[in-house]
Parts: sequence; C-alpha cells; structure tokens
Amino acid sequence: MLPSSEDMPGSYSFLEVSMTKKAIFFVDANNWYHNLKRWFTPSEIDISKVVHFITKEKNIEILEIRWYASIPSIEDNKLDYMKHMKFLSILQEKGIKVITRKLQRLSNKEILKKRQELLESWDLCELCKPIVKESFLDITDHTKKEKGIDVWIAIDMVKEAINNKLDCAVLISGDADFVPAFNLIKEINKRVLSCFVPRGYSNELRQKFPYLLLNREILNKCFRDYKGRTIK
Repeated sequence: MLPSSEDMPGSYSFLEVSMTKKAIFFVDANNWYHNLKRWFTPSEIDISKVVHFITKEKNIEILEIRWYASIPSIEDNKLDYMKHMKFLSILQEKGIKVITRKLQRLSNKEILKKRQELLESWDLCELCKPIVKESFLDITDHTKKEKGIDVWIAIDMVKEAINNKLDCAVLISGDADFVPAFNLIKEINKRVLSCFVPRGYSNELRQKFPYLLLNREILNKCFRDYKGRTIK
C-alpha cells in the first residue's frame, strides 16, 4: 500500500487528482542506464512497458515518450556504436521520439564556450532563462564527458509546459539537477512527476515533488517481449 500525502508530504498528492492528465514522458537515458544496470541489462527493459505501468498507477494519459541519449563515437568502438544505434531504432519503431547528442571530450574552457554559443542561439523566454543559466553554464567536472542531455530535457519540459502542450511533465530520472525545472513548471500551474529506481534517486526530488519508485518487482514485469516475459 502506498503512503498517504500526510505520511510523506508532497510525495503522493498527485494521486488525489481524479481527472486524467495528459503527459509527456521525458526519459534521461544516461541516468536510467547507469542506475539500472546493477539489476538488469538496461536494454532488456522495455521503456514503453514502464511508461504504461506509470500511467495506470497515476491515472495519466500518454501524449508522447521522449528518449534523450548521448551517442558514443564510432571511432571509439564501432561494435558498441552499432549496438546502440540498433537499440535506438527499436525505440523509434515503438513510436518513441529519440533525441540524441554526440559524446564529446572537451576542456572546461571549450565546453563553456560551446555552451555560451548554444545558449545565445536559443530563443528563450524569460521563464526559461533562469534554469538554463543556473545549470547550463556551471562547469565543475574536468573529466566528465560533455553531453548536455539534462539541460536539453529541462528546457524541453519547461517549453512544453509554457506552450500548454501537456498537463503533466513526467520525468524518468533521479537527478537533482531537474529540481529548478520542476519548480518552474509548478509555478505555471502544471503538474510534475518523477519516476526512478531506488539507486541514484535524489532525496530532493522525492521530498519536494510527487514521485513513483520503480522497484525490482515492477521492472521484472517490463522485460522486452523477446525475453519471453510480458506484464501480467
């Protein structure tokens, strides 16, 4: 049985809404992969089945599923690159929108310059600018590969909320970097929901916003069909 909103403030207030809400699902594929792999081979899990489980639990309607991922370099490992591209094509066949960025290895100075150029090229509204400047120009890790995936997701969530394209932004990620975007979406009277596995799930996300924990029992029902397992 799920805890009540009184037991865990804010966590399940989403369940109190009886009217079905239309939602876009934003999947942070990099975050999903790295935290899921201790349980399963991530590619064996059918993200569309995970999404359908969430819709049933939270009484929401799917408008779209978006898969945000970085692409490995073919020069680094051709086999890994081909496997990754094949997996992305499977997602597209299921009707999932795949949004990618190429992995790069850059110095902090190069990263900051490229981010500033990209930021200037975007036609951002006054509501979007604060969250972009807060996270997009913050360069702290000298060794991390530059991806920009989390910023891309945050901007898309806010834009779709502002443009009234959704009632609820559903994030499949446990990254606390999305807190500013969630705050902004709530300020414009749209709903938010985060869903993730226990490992790597930010306490800040769970304490401040409605959430759904995707435990091992749930994911055991979400294997791809070629594994011979289906949701019962």
